[in-house]
Amino acid sequence: MSAAQWVAPVHAAAVAGPAEALFRSTFGGAADGVWTAPGRVNLIGEHVDYAGGLVLPFALPYVTVVAVRVRGDGILHAVSTHTGESWHGPLDDVAPGHPAGWAAYVAGVVWALRRSGHLTAGTGFDVAVHSTVPVGSGLSSSAALECAFALAVADLAGLPTDDAGRRPLITASILAENEIAGASTGGMDQSVAMLARPGHALLLDCRDGATRHVPLDFDSADARLVVIDTNAPHRLVDGRYGTRRATIEKACADLGVATLRDVADTDTAVAALSSPAAQRVRHVLGEIRRVREVADLLDRGRISDIGDALNRSHASLRDDYEVSSVELDSAVDAALEAGAWGARMTGGGFGGSAIALVPADRVNAVAENVARRAGSASLPVPQFLHAEPSGSAHRL
Repeated sequence: MSAAQWVAPVHAAAVAGPAEALFRSTFGGAADGVWTAPGRVNLIGEHVDYAGGLVLPFALPYVTVVAVRVRGDGILHAVSTHTGESWHGPLDDVAPGHPAGWAAYVAGVVWALRRSGHLTAGTGFDVAVHSTVPVGSGLSSSAALECAFALAVADLAGLPTDDAGRRPLITASILAENEIAGASTGGMDQSVAMLARPGHALLLDCRDGATRHVPLDFDSADARLVVIDTNAPHRLVDGRYGTRRATIEKACADLGVATLRDVADTDTAVAALSSPAAQRVRHVLGEIRRVREVADLLDRGRISDIGDALNRSHASLRDDYEVSSVELDSAVDAALEAGAWGARMTGGGFGGSAIALVPADRVNAVAENVARRAGSASLPVPQFLHAEPSGSAHRL
């Protein structure tokens, strides 16, 4: 029996069924509509979004679906197939830390759209959620939920949902995560969930929000990108992520720059700081250079040549930024040992997922070796996902 456990992607239309069934059983009748948004994997550009850096994520064929119906009493009632838990309460009561748990990502979107004037008070929603994005994997299940629901609210409220109209929805989703859920993430996850294009990565400039679609055709290089969910839970609200972000913000103040993108010379900046800020800044500035390097290689169709940059990214995240884990390091080392061109942790770290760029004929060998190495070290049994660049949030 194979030691590698693969999670097959499910078409969004099929994922809609459980959400609609839960909606009918909970609320009676049909929803006003069903919307979906994807999880994402970041090819490269980790822990630089909140430093005004460049990132290069793409959407995955693993999605969150929401069935939604408008109600006129200002109440939100949200249920999920994942937890079996529900949240029911007045949207007027939503505030930082309330509601807690997954409902914060839903309620926070309405709170943010109200605060920005895009949604009037008094409107409520019934919401049923179903997802195939592995929770805790670092593949942005939270942003998938936020963006699916934000698009639903926009459609139902008659707001524009073209690329320009999605910018306020991205902002609202970021605020929901930062202010209500209390996770101090940047805007990468929400941007790619709303703007992704099949067959492309999204080069996002986190300083000014500019985007460019970069071709990403693994078949052309006879390659595959394997996502390795280590099953070591990934959490952004336990303080360590926020500590890293606070360190970068203080370093910017100490260096007299608005963002680290304004730093002219890496060596001078690093020399001016003490540990650990110096190491953190060295990672961010080096990672931004690596994103440019990878984007340039992809523009020239040289997918198999990006492996070295992935390896250097992981080493920097492990040693300078200190956000890797024994599970992530094991997965990366085992993938390279089995023939991957490059591998690195992806996402916020402290658990979650790694990625491996693999020749197509080595996919099974890499997965087997990663699983075998985890087993021999008594680590959680990893799961493997197919990373095919997919599309953005939409109505089904």
